[in-house]
Amino acid sequence: MTSSEIRSRFLAFFEKRGHAILPSASLITTDDPKATNATLFNTAGMQPLVPFLMGETHPEGSRLASSQKCVRTGDLEEVGDNTHATFFEMLGNWSLGDYFKEDAIAWSWEFLTSHDEGLGLDPNRLYVTVFAGNDAVPRDDEAVAIWKQFIPEHRIYYRDSKDNWWTAGPNSPAGPSTEMFYDLTGTLGDLSPEGFEQADEEQKLVEIWNDVFMAYRQEGGEVVGELPKKNVDTGAGLERVTAVMQGTTNIFDTDLYRPLIEMIKEHASTYNDTDARIVADHIKTAVFLINDGVVISNTGRGYVLRRILRRAYHSLESMGCSEKIVPQLIHIVIDMYRELYFKDVNEKQIAIKVKIVATEMDKIIKIIKRGVAIFKKIKDDPRATITGQFLMDLEQTHGLPLAISQKLAAQFGITISEEAIKDCERLREEHQALSRKGAEQKFKGGLEKDTEKIRALHTATHLMLAGLRKELGPDVHQKGSNITEERSRFDFTYGEKVEREALDKVEAYVNDAIATNAKMGVQMMDKDEAKNSDVVGSFWEKYPDTVKVWTISDKAGNIYSRELCGGPHVNELSEIAKFGTFKITKEESSSAGVRRIKAILE
Repeated sequence: MTSSEIRSRFLAFFEKRGHAILPSASLITTDDPKATNATLFNTAGMQPLVPFLMGETHPEGSRLASSQKCVRTGDLEEVGDNTHATFFEMLGNWSLGDYFKEDAIAWSWEFLTSHDEGLGLDPNRLYVTVFAGNDAVPRDDEAVAIWKQFIPEHRIYYRDSKDNWWTAGPNSPAGPSTEMFYDLTGTLGDLSPEGFEQADEEQKLVEIWNDVFMAYRQEGGEVVGELPKKNVDTGAGLERVTAVMQGTTNIFDTDLYRPLIEMIKEHASTYNDTDARIVADHIKTAVFLINDGVVISNTGRGYVLRRILRRAYHSLESMGCSEKIVPQLIHIVIDMYRELYFKDVNEKQIAIKVKIVATEMDKIIKIIKRGVAIFKKIKDDPRATITGQFLMDLEQTHGLPLAISQKLAAQFGITISEEAIKDCERLREEHQALSRKGAEQKFKGGLEKDTEKIRALHTATHLMLAGLRKELGPDVHQKGSNITEERSRFDFTYGEKVEREALDKVEAYVNDAIATNAKMGVQMMDKDEAKNSDVVGSFWEKYPDTVKVWTISDKAGNIYSRELCGGPHVNELSEIAKFGTFKITKEESSSAGVRRIKAILE
């Protein structure tokens, strides 16, 4: 069974049982970066649904299902083994105060074992774990009683909070879970609790499904009460399920990675599985991050993107494989997922993604060469010591990530202490916190002050962004702005120079809208509703739960711009016209993958 068939069967199964099928949310979260639970990316299928699991009403109802794209980088160093990846899809179905344990368990079992609608797995190779209880929440004997209808009691095992308690963070919904495991060998038979633990440790078993009975609320990592409604949150990693269905013990031998691995193997002079898997996973992750608007930088999400591309390059180099195959790998990723995630991506947009990655690869080549020279000097100097500050300087001054410094040190037989590594990580976190604070100040509001002329330029800038997205594609997103009486300066995501012909079309788009004397309309919307509609927005995490959405439309109902914004605007576009015609005076590079436009009214 192909991965596409597994995904389709899962969604069809739950749609038939009254679940609304949701599109995958962006990888980029809407978290407030100052919040305790803030994350850079969506790391689980339930993460975009946290407000609804906490009690808000979802517009699609109380039964939901999706295949959510996710990125996790906490286990980055383990990518290359049988099961770890940075990008993955999580199949999930949710009940928001609707059904609970009985239906959730019954449907999990039915989908896993049914030949007609599900996966048709052998019931005799399935094992189940349930929550053993703790001081705050009792042992889940209710789940055991339900499971006994489907599976012998001696194949049900109690586990503690480390394994069978799920939470999205210290301040979040939480609850006990029941997990389903599958015997990869087909030989395990009945297992004692000790035998089950040993088989799991030896990876003879794989966790294939997880039902979380999310009925509790946590604060500071402690259960403080029950949620208004009892919810169900289930998850099944598509990559792991596909490995089981395709009869392999690792995710990289499935159709989700095989085309990439085969391309790498064809071009590698000293092929090895671990490096090939790192390249396949990291290039896939990079494509998805870039497509969702992440721009390479030295902080936050951009730093993660930079880091994984540098790890991918180092693995390519280790196999004697030229970075020139990267464009082919990018095309393979887009073709593999085109129908689901890349329907609207054209060849020009693919070329831009390729250029973003290629530019970073060129930088990496120069950085690696500098790194080799640095570590060669250290090897030749018996007095040299490697401190956390030195490793941090390599990152900040030479662009050499800690992971690559460690690999280069190992190549030269140089030992880096655990203390130095921890000190480097601490210094990096401090630097990133300062950088975030500086960025917030730099683009706070984006307006020098509130005057009639600045309001006109600000509104025209909204139109300009809409025009840029019309001409260059939906990958264009705002990265920052600064508007004064004299000009609008606007940074946006795009991987190459914008030709004057395209800029002229954007100018015309703005001036045509102004000529219609289109009106400005403002609407207060729930932030998640706005984000999941056609509203264009950036820096979502900085906005409150209810946001202002500004729409520019003419009398015929034609919409020129619909964008999230908290700043001041004109009431109608004739107020812009009195300051003159909108003109783009300059287009230039701002940073890697970011362009800058300067525009005026005269």
